[in-house]
Amino acid sequence: MIVLAAIVTAAATLHAADTLPSILISRQLSESEHVSVGDIVRLSASADGASAQRFRVAGVYEPTPDPARLGAVIREVQLHLPDLLTLTREPGMPAGSEFVQTINVALADPADAAAFSRDVQARMPGVSAQPASGAAESTGPFLVLRRFHLAIAIVTIIASTVFLLALTIMLVDERRAAVGVLRLIGLPIRRILVQLFIEGVLIATIGSLFGIALSLVSEGLIFVRVTPEVAAICVGIAVPLGVSATVVASWALLRRNGLRLARR
Repeated sequence: MIVLAAIVTAAATLHAADTLPSILISRQLSESEHVSVGDIVRLSASADGASAQRFRVAGVYEPTPDPARLGAVIREVQLHLPDLLTLTREPGMPAGSEFVQTINVALADPADAAAFSRDVQARMPGVSAQPASGAAESTGPFLVLRRFHLAIAIVTIIASTVFLLALTIMLVDERRAAVGVLRLIGLPIRRILVQLFIEGVLIATIGSLFGIALSLVSEGLIFVRVTPEVAAICVGIAVPLGVSATVVASWALLRRNGLRLARR
């Protein structure tokens, strides 16, 4: 399938002919032009609608989010390659003499993409073949977006760590009397520290799970996707930071004298 980015004319009819070539239209186009599956539309490659051809709408799809087109209303049509060549062929050009600049090939096993790329370039010198996902993520707006997200993530983690440490110190300091009583009845510092460590693990784990659940709820928003790898990284960062903040704040408190902690 090749995407035709511009639509010139679209006229819906009540019945579709099975002999007409089929197309897919984007959800935005379907809503704006009130075209649904089974309707017949007329498409033309020229602005005046000349040489329009009839097509049957076979389905409606949701376009893949693209940062380069953020805010744009995507009105697209996907046609079979032979139909696209027929629609865009210049008058008088013999059939079969057309050329295309880019072709997307879907493999049965995506893991064979690298081997397929090497084989195509070896058999057809001058043709550049590379996995579409790697090319898209390593160049253009995707690379800028990735670096921007990385910078935001680093700043957010550093700022949240400082805030978490300050908040933990205040929370631990409020338990000064309880910790002092535990010290006075004979509990060793190590025993109290282990208890606070376990509490920190539980609180950090619950907070991480709550954050993941909130992210899953937000997946309906554009550009939001939570994968198991992302969730594991978030838990791997949040839990150690939360536990470390609890231990550091508690250790600073436990170093004080038991009588001073109990305020007696």
